[in-house]
Formats: sequence, structure tokens, C-alpha cells
Amino acid sequence: MGFIDLSKVFSTYIGIDLGTANTLVYVKDQGIVLAEPSVVAVKTKVEPQKIIAVGGEAKDMLGKTPGNIQAIRPMKDGVIANFEITEAMLRYFIKKALRTVPWHRQLLHPKVLIAVPTGITEVEHRAVEDSAKRSGAGEVVLVDEPMAAAVGVGLPVSEPIGNMIVDIGGGTTEVAVISLAGIVSSMSERTGGDDFDKTIMNHMHRLHGLLIGELAAERIKIKLGSAYPVKDEETMDVNGLDSTSKIPRTVRICASEIRGALQEPVSKIVEAVKATLDKCPPDLAADLIDRGIMLAGGGAMLAGLDKLLSEKTSLPVFIAENPLDAVAKGTGVMLQGDNIWL
Repeated sequence: MGFIDLSKVFSTYIGIDLGTANTLVYVKDQGIVLAEPSVVAVKTKVEPQKIIAVGGEAKDMLGKTPGNIQAIRPMKDGVIANFEITEAMLRYFIKKALRTVPWHRQLLHPKVLIAVPTGITEVEHRAVEDSAKRSGAGEVVLVDEPMAAAVGVGLPVSEPIGNMIVDIGGGTTEVAVISLAGIVSSMSERTGGDDFDKTIMNHMHRLHGLLIGELAAERIKIKLGSAYPVKDEETMDVNGLDSTSKIPRTVRICASEIRGALQEPVSKIVEAVKATLDKCPPDLAADLIDRGIMLAGGGAMLAGLDKLLSEKTSLPVFIAENPLDAVAKGTGVMLQGDNIWL
């Protein structure tokens, strides 16, 4: 009679896409159970600091808090910028995810797979591991974000052919060419959706003398943002604070000016893709002529980015069906079956 591995009976396996802008949590056999902004609201004038909101509720407070409350993004450029707040955020998300599983699977610390940027340092690696363990995780394994994204969108990463993924998150753009379950060439560019927002904020201040917050910049990006001319370009009214008079004011803006403003961060993404192609072995590069480039992450939804990349690389470019879920789904696939990645 064989022994039963009790850890498999009583443990929960969790995959986490710990992003600068959003955190997604995948629970084995449950799917994605949580997708919330990576934001924490704390009371600052008490010791120790008191967490009052995490995720979507905290994001709604950005730019709107009184002096004793601060809405914090603890992740920056895909890595931990505030260890204590990240730990509190992870603890909240892990506890929330565990509520979706039967009680007996909550008896042991969950085994956790976390996707991280390829360009992070050993110190940054350890910070993620330590933060997860202090948040209630048991065994912690880190996986490269572009590999998880490629698996999540269904690329045949184990085959001896070239697969190219460009995962544009809030803080980083991860570019990789993958073959035989390994990354052959890659680049991690610390530019992403948050940089689009900051660029729009700076543009509104510089050109229109209008001060706007992160949430307003994100709304502009979603409605008017583009990387390539689009049909029927829209306009929108933006409310903000006049930088000189400090009086609320409304400005009408158009899609073409926002596209011009986004040219700098978009160019960095294009250059990262081209640099990764330059390092790619010729035989794998030849595969990409037919297979093309797959875009994932929230930044993949910037209108016309696929057309711009295709024009600059002369390769077909595709957008994943659910680009925001790609990394989290990839961790989920890696958690399945007997050959578990933990």
C-alpha cells in the first residue's frame, strides 16, 4: 500500500501575478478568484500604521484622501518598493483567495507560485519570496513573467519553435523569445501602463496648464490613448485644477494629441522588442515570420499598438484574447497535474 501525500490533500496551490498596477490570484481547480488593483490605503498618523482598505476600495481613494490617510502603490516597476505594505497586501489577497477553497485545504500554508519580471535582481527576488512567506505562504516558487504569460495565452512553449511574447504590465514590459520551455532571448523594460498615465498627466500640465490625478489620466488613456492613427478619433472633456489660479477648469482634448504625448513610452516598448529580436538566433527568428508576436498585459489594449509593432518589425502581431489574465492563467496551468512546478 502506497503512502498518501497529505500535503496534497490539505494544501492549496496558488498562482499570483503580483503586478505594479493589479494583482491577480489563481487558485488551483478554482481559476482566477481575485483581480484587484495593487493599492493599499493606510492611516499614517498612528503607530503602527493601520491598513484601512486594500485593492479596488483603496484605489478609489487615490488623490482623494485627507491628511491622515495615504493611498499607497507598494509595487514599482514590477518590484517591491514598500516591503511592509506589500506584505500586508499579499496577506489580504491570500486570505481572500483561501475563502474559495474547502476548509480542509486551509489547514496548511498554501504553496505559492509568483510571476516576476525577468530583469529583477537577486535581492529583489528574495524580497518577493520573504514577503510572500511572511504573508502566510508556505513553499514559494518564482517564475519568469514572460514564460507565465506565454503559457497563459496558449503558446506551444515546449516545442522546438520560436514563440515571442510581449507582456506589457503596469510597471514593466517583458519581452521574450521562448523555445523548448526556456527563454532564449529576453528584455525587461521598466516602462508600462503606469508610464502612459504619468506621461498624460505631464502633458496636461505642460500643454494645458491643468493638474489631473492618476485616475483621470487612466480614463484619458482608456478612451483616447493610441499608438497608431485610428478611425473616427474622439475628443473628451477633462476636469482638473488650473496650475496657476488653482481653480477647477475643464479642457477639451483629442486623441491625436494624446497619441503624440505617448510617443516616448511607446517608443521604449518598440525598441525593447527590436532589441530582443536582434539577440534571437536566426532559426528561431525565421519561425517568427509565420508565427508572429503575441501581445499580453493591460498595455496590449492600447489602440493601434499591434499595428505599430507590426510596421516596425515586419512581423504579424496578435493580441491575446484576454490580455489582462495571461500571466495569472499561466501560473494556473503551471500548477496543474502531477508535474507541479512547486
